[in-house]
Amino acid sequence: MNETLIYREDGAVATIQLNRLQKKNSFNAQMRQEMENLLHDLARKAAIRAVVITGGDEIFCAGADIAEMEGTSSAEAAYQHAREFQLLFDQVESLPQPAIVAVSGWALGGGCELALAADFRIASETARFGLPEIKIGAFPGGGGTQRLTRLIGVAKAKEMILTGDPIAAQEALAIGLVMKVTSKEKYLEETNSFAAKLAALPRLALQASKMLINRSQEVDLATGLELEARTFGGIAHTRDLAEGTKAFLEKRKPNFTGY
Repeated sequence: MNETLIYREDGAVATIQLNRLQKKNSFNAQMRQEMENLLHDLARKAAIRAVVITGGDEIFCAGADIAEMEGTSSAEAAYQHAREFQLLFDQVESLPQPAIVAVSGWALGGGCELALAADFRIASETARFGLPEIKIGAFPGGGGTQRLTRLIGVAKAKEMILTGDPIAAQEALAIGLVMKVTSKEKYLEETNSFAAKLAALPRLALQASKMLINRSQEVDLATGLELEARTFGGIAHTRDLAEGTKAFLEKRKPNFTGY
C-alpha cells in the first residue's frame, strides 16, 4: 500500500501521481522507496504499454525533502543521498515502456530531474522548471548536470544550473525541454491521449526503439549501428511485425497484440 503515491491503471496506461501535497510533493526516503518498488513492478508488466508520472495541479514536485538534508553533512552521506536519486531516475529512464511526465506548477530540483529522466514532458502553461541548488551552495546531484546538458545543450544547461533561475513553460518548449504546452485544464487530458497513442503501438518495436535511442548517447556510431541491426533481427519474427506488414499490404488498420 502506497502512502506517498497514487497508482492507477487505465487499460494499457499506468499513472503514478506524487501525493505529498502537504510537503509540496517533495521526495523523502519513503516516496523514493515506494516509487522504486512501483517502477520495478511496472518494468515486468507486459500489459502496461505506457507510464504517466504526474503531481498536483499547483506543484509537480519541489525536489528533495530538505528535512532529510540534515543527515548528509559528511561526504559519504551526501554521495549516498545523490546516488539514491540518480538510481531512482535511472529506473525511470530505463523503463521498457515510454514514460511521460505531466507537469503543472513548479518542478524544482529533484522534481525537474525526475522530469528529465522521462522520455516525454508535457506541461501546463503554469509549469515552471528550475534547478535552484546553486542558491544554497550546492548543484543538481540527481542527474541534472548530465541529463539537462544532453537534452537542451551545454549553453542553456549552464544558464539554468549556474544561475539557478527557473524557466516558464513556453521557454521550456522553445529550448526543447518539453514537447508540448497546454492549458492547465487540459494538460492531463493531452498527456493521457498521447500515452494511449503510444500504448496502441507494437510493444516490442516500441521498447526496442527506446532502448536503442538511449544507448545512442553512450556508444560510438559503429557500435550503435551494429546494435541497431542486431536488435532489428531480434524482432524480425514478431507477430506484430507480421501483422503490421500484412495490414499495410491489405490497406487496413493493424491489430497489434504486443507480441
